[in-house]
Amino acid sequence: MTSSLKFGTSGLRGLATDLVGVESRRYAAAFLRYLKGRGEVRQVLVGRDLRASSPEIAASVISALDVEIVDCGELPTPALALEAMRRGAPAIMVTGSHIPADRNGLKFYRADGEIDKADEAAILAALGDAAELNPRVSREPRALARYLDRHARLLPPGALAGRRIGVWQHSSVARDVFVDAMAMFGAHVVPLGRSDIFVPVDTEAVDTGTAAQLAAWVKAHRLDALISTDGDADRPLLVDEAGALVRGDIIGILTARFLSADTVVTPVTSNSSIEGTGAFRRVIRTKVGSPFVIAGMTQATGAVVGFEANGGVLLGSDVSINGATIAALPTRDALLPILSVLGAAEAAGRTVSQLVATLPPRIARSDRLEHVPAERTAVLLERLAADAAGYFAEQGTIHSVSTIDGLRYEFTSGDVIHYRPSGNAPELRCYTEASTAARADALLAWGLSSAEAVVR
Repeated sequence: MTSSLKFGTSGLRGLATDLVGVESRRYAAAFLRYLKGRGEVRQVLVGRDLRASSPEIAASVISALDVEIVDCGELPTPALALEAMRRGAPAIMVTGSHIPADRNGLKFYRADGEIDKADEAAILAALGDAAELNPRVSREPRALARYLDRHARLLPPGALAGRRIGVWQHSSVARDVFVDAMAMFGAHVVPLGRSDIFVPVDTEAVDTGTAAQLAAWVKAHRLDALISTDGDADRPLLVDEAGALVRGDIIGILTARFLSADTVVTPVTSNSSIEGTGAFRRVIRTKVGSPFVIAGMTQATGAVVGFEANGGVLLGSDVSINGATIAALPTRDALLPILSVLGAAEAAGRTVSQLVATLPPRIARSDRLEHVPAERTAVLLERLAADAAGYFAEQGTIHSVSTIDGLRYEFTSGDVIHYRPSGNAPELRCYTEASTAARADALLAWGLSSAEAVVR
């Protein structure tokens, strides 16, 4: 296997130059070989995002599969997953999500939803040579419309009438369907920042320049909210009427509350105010990555909503709302949570910032150190395992530590510092939590600088 290609928290990722051609064929063929070992496979759906390398990689994937191919073209990852479940067929999405443009990836779906870690291991075990074939290919242009229609009854008709909603389009594959979704509920839509060059938008780590631009658009266009997503539309981005970014885990909490979830499944990195709301019968914490959230949802009962700290929401069960039933879709989606938060604000007669303020005051922050190889991250984690009390001495006394994913330290003050290596890039992630924004920011700055002194 080419060294840059590996499974991370969300599918196979690596350099686009390594993925195109032979390697795409090998992984696609291995996926199909594995599925055929479990039962008959008649067709496979293929979709892609708007990266420059995605069409060529999609063509490589298609050429490796000796079954009927349904080419769904450019569409959001959750739209492809929805179409695959409707047909009872597996799917492969060509996307690098939020990572830089020189990289790309493959996301794999069984007929019943996103693959899990056991499936990943089985695909790796099935890797081998892959011939270049000429399969029968049909087109499916209606998958995107069915995805939009899935959300048509989530809110009452005209629920967003009179609201000015900005859509930062950039190079997201959902840039047009997001505009259509806002208009569907009566909003006045202001499209912004469309780009023909791929823009890697990480909704968990929006840089200060981008945040300032988003806030400036909110002010200039008098917006009630500004929405966007990452490249393949499985992570939401939301800016409130004051120009402040709403964290993904806050979006997830508000969505779960709007959908009247009984059980919520979310990674250990998500804001702990979810427990503080008292709105849910059970909260299950997992490692970071949708496969772990999906595994957690199998343990849940009642109305089940999963979400990640990036805000991508997964439905582990059907949910009833506004007289309609929204069917389970166990893969991350960005449109559902955005509509849920906007709808919840309207139903409560509040602005987005006022809705956020109804949650317990736990402020979370996160950022990353880029270009940190796994072996250097291991040095930091080893040091913490050996002497965490000394490392954190100036921050206070450690009350508890979680090893669910990385090392998460909670102090007697209630402050939190959490380190974990990224699952899909050479990065070290740092998460903090405190009772005030100033303290959370200070902890993050300290956490990053202290870690950098160890890993560089």
